[in-house]
Amino acid sequence: MCGMPQPPVRSTPTPPARPDASMSLLTNVMDHSLDDGYAEAAARKKAAGDGGLPKTLRAKLGLAAGLVLAALVVTVGAAQARVAAPVMAKEREELIDRIDRETGAADKLEESVDKLRDDVSARQREALKTTGDSDQAELVGVLSGAVEVHGPGVKLVVNDAKEAATGGDGDPRGTSGFSDTGRVRDRDMQRVVNGLWESGAEAISINGQRLTALSAIRAAGDAILVDNKPLVPPYTVLAVGDGERLSTRFQDSADGLYLHALQENFGIRTSISAQDDLRLPAAPSVTVRTAQPNTEKSEKGTS
Repeated sequence: MCGMPQPPVRSTPTPPARPDASMSLLTNVMDHSLDDGYAEAAARKKAAGDGGLPKTLRAKLGLAAGLVLAALVVTVGAAQARVAAPVMAKEREELIDRIDRETGAADKLEESVDKLRDDVSARQREALKTTGDSDQAELVGVLSGAVEVHGPGVKLVVNDAKEAATGGDGDPRGTSGFSDTGRVRDRDMQRVVNGLWESGAEAISINGQRLTALSAIRAAGDAILVDNKPLVPPYTVLAVGDGERLSTRFQDSADGLYLHALQENFGIRTSISAQDDLRLPAAPSVTVRTAQPNTEKSEKGTS
């Protein structure tokens, strides 16, 4: 018997292979670009953020807290300054009053010192006048500078060179204090005064400042001091004595030739002239000193 025909068996079709099947590693990288660990960390951060405040709100709260703290500090400082201001003003006024009182007291003491100094000088001059006979006392007063003098003499004017401001290099006078060779120095004035004394001057003054046997001519910076009082050029030297003879002897002396060399080599300006009548003031302060003969030397000399 003929059996019933069997239906044909149909096989399940095999799906076609993917073109990128051979590139599975590259495909995995493209499909999962974020590493699993990073993905988990991002998920935890997101979950924590959802449960707290937004970042912008937290920043605003922090800023507000800082501003409140700063305002509090400024307010407290202003309150303290306001409280301390009257106290500081009072202390300042007290300090100013104290300075004014001390300044007034110092001025009074200075006036008293000046009066006492003038009194002492007057007594010293009087003592020099009344010591011994009148002629000798008068001579001592003139030589010591205790009294005013007038008479014939010499007027010598010494001034800096016209180009003194520009100066020069290498000073043959061996100065370390003046870079300008056209400036009159204290050493120059010392030689001028000593030369006048040696030439026969009986009394000398520089710019109205009377010189004595104890006077000092020094320098302080660029200024020349006579008995600690600064002088400014031109330096006018008045010397009482025999005018014509004093002028001639000084110009022929070593100090006069030195002054002439300064004029020729450094441009220092000088002029000298004999005068019929000069008036020199008394020295502002005269120191009275006494001396006793040395009897031991006298005895040795006579024995």
